[in-house]
Amino acid sequence: MNREIKKNIMFQYLMLLVIAATAGHQGWRTLFNNFAVEEVGINGFQVGVIQSIREIPGFLALLVVYLLLVIKEHRLSALSVLFVGLGVALTGFFPSFLGLIITTLIMSVGFHYFETTNKSLTLQYFTIEQAPIVFAKQRSWSAIANISMGAFVYGIAHFISMQASFILIGAVVFCIGIWAFFWDPVDKNIPPQNKGMVLRKRYWLFYVLNFLSGARRQIFVVFAVFMLVQKYHYTVQDVAILFVINNVIAYFISPLIAKGINRYGERKMLTLEYIGLVFVFLGYAYIENALVVAGLYILDHVFFGFSMGINTYFQKTGDSKDIAPSMAVGFTINHISAVVIPVIGGLLWMINWRIPFVCGAILCLISLAFVQNIRTNTKN
Repeated sequence: MNREIKKNIMFQYLMLLVIAATAGHQGWRTLFNNFAVEEVGINGFQVGVIQSIREIPGFLALLVVYLLLVIKEHRLSALSVLFVGLGVALTGFFPSFLGLIITTLIMSVGFHYFETTNKSLTLQYFTIEQAPIVFAKQRSWSAIANISMGAFVYGIAHFISMQASFILIGAVVFCIGIWAFFWDPVDKNIPPQNKGMVLRKRYWLFYVLNFLSGARRQIFVVFAVFMLVQKYHYTVQDVAILFVINNVIAYFISPLIAKGINRYGERKMLTLEYIGLVFVFLGYAYIENALVVAGLYILDHVFFGFSMGINTYFQKTGDSKDIAPSMAVGFTINHISAVVIPVIGGLLWMINWRIPFVCGAILCLISLAFVQNIRTNTKN
């Protein structure tokens, strides 16, 4: 099966773009908190504002449906990666609160639109058995890109400024996006996708799981690293090392997650994820030890890989012609909570830093209850 997957031109195309988008985003993430705190001097509430704005393009992912009326989906993927590079590069030129807002928005448009089209193309071009493997390979190679980026940031931190690092990383990603834009990996035998927005009552569970997943993910993305930097005084090198460890583990465990989905089904794998995350979030809130919290962060990152099960669940139960519009709708729903939670979480953080993490544990319990409704024609 692996050999057949690798021969697929779309697999090669998506892997290149996944690596580029991931590297650009990881470079931004690795540098952002230290850059924001040390160079710009923003507080917890301002971080929440920026992160909420960062999620606006995800909330507007539904527009992908309409963009596909005028541009082919694979070219939109390449164009999205180009925007990732542009946003990252411009961050180095505008070291201010307003500058971070604008450049983050540009980067985020590219990253979120690529995430949407990548999921859609993967589910369209690969079978039910192949799709989890492809998602796992993308995650494994993303891990390699992240490791390389973490090592790069760590290695150059003593030689060039954070501003220069943003510019250099962004420029490389931008060039890859331009090159991929002129590559055509399309298979004309793939069924055409329904045009326009698709909302169906029978997809309700897919929508709910996306909403809850977006909510819990934002607490992880926004406040976990910010806690390590602000509360435990992690340096940019410390954060880079943590990301490298995260991704070494992700490289090896992602194929196991894919095998678990194919063998045990989405319901059991997602159940395991949310049970584990309840303890992770409670650990964030009540275990005040820098090393233990770093370990929880790594475990949190491992569980994030299980979320591919939400998309493979749709592939097994939805209409194949609904994949592209439904991925856009699902991604938008995923980000409804993501736009609001960072700001609310930032305000709660100012009251007591534990509150956002306790809320995360509650969200995981709610997700756990809904996951029990998953039923497919293969594994339950």
